[in-house]
Amino acid sequence: MSEQNKIVIVGGHGKIALLAAPKLVDSGFRVESLIRNPDHAEEVAATGAAPVVLDIEVADTSALAEAFAGAWAVVFSAGAGGGNPARTKAVDHQAAVRTMDAAAQAGVRRYVMVSYSRSEVDIHTLDPQSSFYPYAEAKHHADNYLRGTELDYTILGPGKLTAEPASGKILVTDAAGAAASSQDGPAATETSRENVAEVIRHVLAQGAAVRQTVNFFDGESPIAEAIS
Repeated sequence: MSEQNKIVIVGGHGKIALLAAPKLVDSGFRVESLIRNPDHAEEVAATGAAPVVLDIEVADTSALAEAFAGAWAVVFSAGAGGGNPARTKAVDHQAAVRTMDAAAQAGVRRYVMVSYSRSEVDIHTLDPQSSFYPYAEAKHHADNYLRGTELDYTILGPGKLTAEPASGKILVTDAAGAAASSQDGPAATETSRENVAEVIRHVLAQGAAVRQTVNFFDGESPIAEAIS
């Protein structure tokens, strides 16, 4: 049986995860963060999350399900970091799919995927020889697999990530980023990582955007108004 307040973050040492964990803790959740490198445990613990060492690239579904046991929600915020197509596929696609299967196996229904704003369309427009294509392909297939599960998922698609502090305000866009045309300037398709963390907190704390994909950039609408 799941605990209503336990959340497991996959990719717990990532920049978004390190920002999201304390926000979730402040909202009353008990957070466990999966990390590959035990040297990162102290930094993760400082966020209020409990670090759990598990390499998702090699962990099978059963091991992941064991890590998710008793959780109410899983947040996937891991990534290979680019540069190695084989590892990108292994982490961003194959390991992601195993976490979805593991969540179902462990009885966890709520699942939040951190993706990117054009994951639905880039695979159809990018040159397959592009260095970005393996990442786009991996995220596209992982997101589509998630949509085919029975999980209460939310797929979050931020734009180009920045280190700006959270404004708490966003612009929800379509799969191709068309809504960005209503903004002016080079930052129109950017999203601060801390705003992503705030959106993660919002959709989990408020039960928002269940079985929805939400693509968004930094904007002018308060998160609570933009995502219901």
